Amino acid sequence: MPMQPVLYEKSGRIGTLTLNQPETRNALSLDVIHNMQQKFSDIAQDRDIAVLVIKGNGPAFCAGHNLKEFTDPSCDIHHFRRLFGDCSDMMQALHRLPQPVIAQVHGIATAAGCQLVAACDLAIAESGARFSTPGVHIGLFCSTPMVPLSRVIGRRRALEMLLSGRFVSADEAREFGLVNKVVGPDELDDATERWAAELAQYSPFTLGFGKRAFYSQIDTDEPAAYAYAQEAIAVNCLAEDAQEGIRAFLEKRKPQWKGR
Repeated sequence: MPMQPVLYEKSGRIGTLTLNQPETRNALSLDVIHNMQQKFSDIAQDRDIAVLVIKGNGPAFCAGHNLKEFTDPSCDIHHFRRLFGDCSDMMQALHRLPQPVIAQVHGIATAAGCQLVAACDLAIAESGARFSTPGVHIGLFCSTPMVPLSRVIGRRRALEMLLSGRFVSADEAREFGLVNKVVGPDELDDATERWAAELAQYSPFTLGFGKRAFYSQIDTDEPAAYAYAQEAIAVNCLAEDAQEGIRAFLEKRKPQWKGR
């Protein structure tokens, strides 16, 4: 049987989605993109999952798009619009997921693979991981990776990566803000699991509510952000889990989340 392009498993309240095309360094072919979209749709409806981890099988996290899908004589503007449109939809779906998403990065994350890291909510990398947007090396500017990358690390650093295409080390990526944590290669799995478990102990309703609130206000001006945030927290106060959490704190006991 052919290898499944994307694997998904659950362990307690943590879901793990694994890119499973090691022979192509987990390149984001249309097949992989569509499989990820379907998995995201299913995960969004799963109230038992509080946190999602995305990682890759084989020697790399993700090497970007599969360039073999760029060179077929039948490729026209409609093909490329579909390819990048579907990939952009998949990346944006990450922000719509109610669960926090952690990218677990090893090896390389290049071009759309670097875009995937930037599109996740959080990221952890092993110390040997490297990141780049190397499209300029082949005459193709990384325009779509530019979108989340520039929003996560800022204009100057994004332009440095985009215009040079150079590799950025894991430590430099942490300095840039592209990843949150860097650990030794042998620690990556355990460190990611501990981080995911730490988040998963909280109310899934509150995690989803907070994530949605964050992305709703982040690109607005300060007065509009405050107007949104004050209404959001007022609504949040009436949620069953918020009331339970407050009572549990005052009563010095562990809260019992209902997910609503």
